[in-house]
Formats: sequence, C-alpha cells, structure tokens
Amino acid sequence: MAIQTKTKRDFPLNLIRNIGIIAHIDAGKTTTTERILFYTGRTYKIGDIDEGSTTTDWMEQEKERGITIVSAAITTFWTPKSGPFKDQEFRINLIDTPGHVDFTVEVERSLRVLDGGVIVLDSASGVQSQTETVWRQADKYGVPLIAFSNKMDVLGADFLGTIQSARDRLGANALPYNLPIGAENDFKGVIDLLTEKAWVWLGDETGAKFEEQPVPADMTEEVKKHREKLVEEICATDETLLEKFLNGEEISLEELKAALRAAVIAKKIVPVMAGSSLRNKGVQPMLDAVMEYLPSPLDIPFVKGINQRTGEPEERSNTKEAPLAALAFKIQIDPHVGRLTYVRVYSGTLKAGATIYNSTKQVKERVGRVLLMHANDREEIDEAYAGEIVAVVGLKDAVTGNSLVDENDPMVLESINFAEPVISLAIEPKTKSDQEKLALALQRLAEEDPTFRVKSNAETGQTIISGMGELHLEIIVDRMKREFKVEANVGEPQVAYKETITMAATGEGKYVRQTGGRGQYGHCWLRIEPLERGAGREFVSEIVGGAIPREFIGPIEKGVDEKEDTGILAGFPVVDIKVTVFDGSFHDVDSSEMSFKIAGSLGLSAAAAKAGLILLEPIMKVEVSSPDEFMGDLIGDLSSKRAQILGTEKKGNATVINALVPLAELGGYITAIRSMSQGRATAYIEPSHYEPVPSQITQKVVKESGFTGRVE
Repeated sequence: MAIQTKTKRDFPLNLIRNIGIIAHIDAGKTTTTERILFYTGRTYKIGDIDEGSTTTDWMEQEKERGITIVSAAITTFWTPKSGPFKDQEFRINLIDTPGHVDFTVEVERSLRVLDGGVIVLDSASGVQSQTETVWRQADKYGVPLIAFSNKMDVLGADFLGTIQSARDRLGANALPYNLPIGAENDFKGVIDLLTEKAWVWLGDETGAKFEEQPVPADMTEEVKKHREKLVEEICATDETLLEKFLNGEEISLEELKAALRAAVIAKKIVPVMAGSSLRNKGVQPMLDAVMEYLPSPLDIPFVKGINQRTGEPEERSNTKEAPLAALAFKIQIDPHVGRLTYVRVYSGTLKAGATIYNSTKQVKERVGRVLLMHANDREEIDEAYAGEIVAVVGLKDAVTGNSLVDENDPMVLESINFAEPVISLAIEPKTKSDQEKLALALQRLAEEDPTFRVKSNAETGQTIISGMGELHLEIIVDRMKREFKVEANVGEPQVAYKETITMAATGEGKYVRQTGGRGQYGHCWLRIEPLERGAGREFVSEIVGGAIPREFIGPIEKGVDEKEDTGILAGFPVVDIKVTVFDGSFHDVDSSEMSFKIAGSLGLSAAAAKAGLILLEPIMKVEVSSPDEFMGDLIGDLSSKRAQILGTEKKGNATVINALVPLAELGGYITAIRSMSQGRATAYIEPSHYEPVPSQITQKVVKESGFTGRVE
C-alpha cells in the first residue's frame, strides 16, 4: 500500500544524506535501522526481528529467517537538537544492507551509489570477517564511514577493544568519538569527547528519553586522555589547526568539528560511537554524527564518465539544472507495480513521463512513474533531482549498472563489478505447465540479481542455476515457489569449477564442408597462453597481409568466446587465457562468418588439448567460533577436508579457527559442526579465491565429462 503523506521536496543538497548501514551478519544493522526509523518519525512502532515486524525486512523469507536478504531503501528525516546543524531538518535516504555473504551483491551495488555509511560493529566480537569484506567494498568506492559499536549491553562488550580491532584488522584510523558509561548490564549512556557532555538514558523502553548529566567523577581522567588523543589526531589532518595545536593555542569546538568532518570525508579518521540498538541507547547521538560528519551530495566529487560522442572523460556538476546523469543500481520485481528500477540521480532532473537515454545499451527508455521508496511502500513524485535515490517504473531495458542520461549529452558512467558465482545446481519443472513459468521466473530473478546466473546444458538438456552459496540458491528456489508459483525439482549443489591452461600451445581450426552448391570454408591458427590468476580472458589478432579478411576476425573471436563459456575439459568456463589468431586462410566463395566461427571454436579445442588443461576450484575463507572443549574435533574435521589452517585466536569466551577450505568439501558443514559441538559452534564462510584442483579429483571430474585431451 502506498504511503499517503507527501514528502517535502525542496531540500537543499547540503541537507541530504545518502547513507547505508553495513556490517557483519548479526551485528545489529536492521535493529539499528529500526531505531533510526522510529526516532526520525518514519515509523510509530519499533519493529522486532524475532517477531518479523521490521520495516526493511519485508520479504517473507526475511521475516522467517530473521536475516536481511535484499537491501531496502527508505526516506526519512532528522533534526539535530544540538551542534552546528541545530534545528535544521535533514532528509536521509537510508539503505539497510544484508550481512550474509551470499547476498554481498546488495552491499556492493548500494555502496556504489551512496555518499557515506555507518559500519556497525559488535562490541563483544570486534571486527569480523564480513566487516572486513564490506570495509573493502566501501574503500573501493571511496565511501566515508563512521562506526557504531553496537551491543554495549551484552556480556563481554569491550568498546576500546573493538576500536583496537578496527585499527588492527581494517587498518582504519578508528578513534573513540564518545565513551560508554558502563558496559554489559550497567551500560546506560555515553560521553561526547569533544563537548565533554554526558548523555544518560533513563530506561530501556523506547530510549527516546535521555538527559544531559555531568561527566561521572571516576571517568574524568579517561575522558581527558581520550579527548586529547582525538584533538591531536584531528589537528594532524589540518595544517592550520596543527600549527595552533603545536603553539598551544586554544582551538574552538567549531574548528574541531569542521576539521573532523573534512577528515571523515577524506577517509583519514573513522569516529567510533558506543551504543546498544536493542536497548534503545546511543542511536540519537549517532544520527547527529551522521548529519555532522558524513558527506552531502555537494561534498562528493562530480560524477565522472565517458562522453559517447568524443570518447573523452567528462564530469557533470551535481545540480538539478545540469544534463541528466543517473545510474540504475538495482532491479526489483514488485507484485503491485511491476518492474522497479532503483536509480541514483547524480546530476540533472529525472521527470515522470520523460524519455531518457540508456547510454550503456544505446536505447531510449520512457520513465513511467518516479517513486520515493519506504522499504516496500511507495510514494509517487513528479521528478527527482541530483543527489536523490528513487525508484522508476516503466524502464524495460535497464539493468543493474546501466547509465541513464540526457540523449543530447550522452555519457557512460562507471558500472558495477560483481563477484562470480561459486556454486550451481540443476533445476527442472515438476510438470509441463511449470515449464514456461520456470523460464520466466528465472529470467526475472536473474534481472534482479547480477550474481545469479542461469544457463542450459546442451548435452543433458538441464537448466543450471548458479549463485554465491547454498543459502543464496535456497532463497532463489523459495522465491520461485512463492512469488512465481513455480514448482521445481532441484539437484544437489555442485561446485562452480573453472578451467584454465598451464602452458602455451598452438592449434589449427579448419572447417571445410562441401554439400553440393556453395560449401563452407573457415581456417585459422590460434596461439593460446596462460594469464595470471584472475586476469580473465583476452583475444588478440596478429593477422597481417589479409591472410584472413577483417570481417572474419569477429566471428573467430565469437567462436572462441562460446567455446570458453561452455568449457573444454569438463564443461566449465575457461578463464585466465590469452588467445591470439596469427594465421589462416580463406576461400573467395565458400568462406562465411559461420564457418570461421566454427573454425575458431575448433582451433581453441585443438590448442587447449596440448596446453595442459587444469581445473580450478573455489577456496572459501572459513571462520569457526567455538568453546575450547570442541577445538580438537573441529580442527581434525577441517584437516580431513583439505583445509589449510591459518591459525586460531581468542575472542571473549570462544576460540576462532581461521582456515581456507575448498568449497567442494563444505557440503552440509554448518549442520556437521553443530552436531560436533552440541550446537555451540558457529561458522562464517565467504569466497576467497580459486586454486588448482588436485590431480586425482581432476581425473575423476574429467572422466565423468568424457574429455580425451591432455590433462595436467
């Protein structure tokens, strides 16, 4: 149901914050988001994850599992009661992202379009694996962050230890911005180090009531020590303040806050705030800090792209009068309004009913409606301006990463890169009536999720779906059943191996057919060479003197690409390979694009058979957290799975084992460790890299595939 209230539209850019809430799974992102929505007046009741009543976790699967699966965008407002922006109303475009690594695509595409973020840390566990992953993602897109050390009320909460963990594991210049008053059951408030004011919450119920109190006498020295350190670090980022600091001159609060804001935006300092979202404490000061220190659309660099007419780099100013430049960052199929395209407008104005240009696909698109999103509720607006995040109805061709621009000033913005799937399974419809519905459902789901891939196995006739993990594919199958009413049989999960070569080789591809009348003639010589791991694929032509006409080079490349996609060794994609066409011949009458495409495919197969083909398998980073008494069994079990144990570390009452383990060995692993530890061990698993498969396992896979070429 659409929200009826009208949102104020004329916000100046300096009073807009496009922020995301990012963190490791279970650090408290959604709980924190719920408090933000309650205190900003967007909701009248705090949602509860256990009750399935949260605003941003609106999908049935999210409510049932208590996890975030898709990022949810929501627009809300906040008016600071103190500080440089006192009594000024801000508009916040907020995105709550998933913590589970299987849905890391949602974090990646959200960070691509956000100006700043709040990274939520678990005060009892410190920086965890997914925290490192989302930190790297934010770093990649240059997104400034402030940190919220959540769960100060839980057993083992250690605020300063969490900050040290951020400094050690993230390499961040993390500094306490406030200090907690008490910890665990005694946590009741925070002390702002810059203003030296204590804020104490009077109860747990809603946390809306808190009051200023004197700094507790037993914390005076600690506050002084940490304030001096914070002031010193702030001054070190600003030459004028540094000179004042070294000369012993007084520095005003306004100067310190302005310098800290500049330092946060430049990613030189990460201020850390203490709180407990579940106990409703510390969220309001964190919101004030978002307004004070995270960037507005005016603080980020002008959007850059490539001008399609000149091929030269170009940038657009972030004003609503400039030509339109926007990026589609998410597709969502909504049961009420159909296909929604989430868009970040970087410059210009996006108007309902207007025709815009999809410069990535070079097609015109018509904007049907423009919507402000409040999770799964919507509010229709006439136009969106530079600095806004909105959803658009009516775009037929746009997918994640496409640039939407003014047709008279076409430019292509930097797109979004996504990780490759690591696991696959076969899927087939239960009945004939499900056949057509299955194809449609898979197409729609693949549009929404760039890390979900669908392909058909020509030999078996099976449909293979691939994703980032077992949970990812489980959710996909569940969504097909609920949203698209498709009943399907699924096979066992299969590892997404890749193929590559270990040495250079040459091969001849010759396709000659004479079937009466005009024949077919295509002939090429290919040289293949291995590239560094992760380098991808490369195709080069060294044809000189017209041995092969230019118009047939493209078809050769297409034939090579298709063969690389379908695999040579065991049906898996070929990666990290350079293919060069260096010689060949043609026939004046019989040569065609099709014959050279087939010749390219044959040439690659011939060369690869002599190039030491090997399989690569995904290696997963595994963190197992368990009481000490089960360590022996858990380490022994990992060793039996071809694991490389990297070490162990103590965290609170648990010990964490860090290991690298082949994905092929991890089927049902979570269930297995629970039974080994009486349900007390937990595991976190994320993709790390690809490594060659041991020869005996390679031989087994190759035997099943029927390949007869040379295998290392």
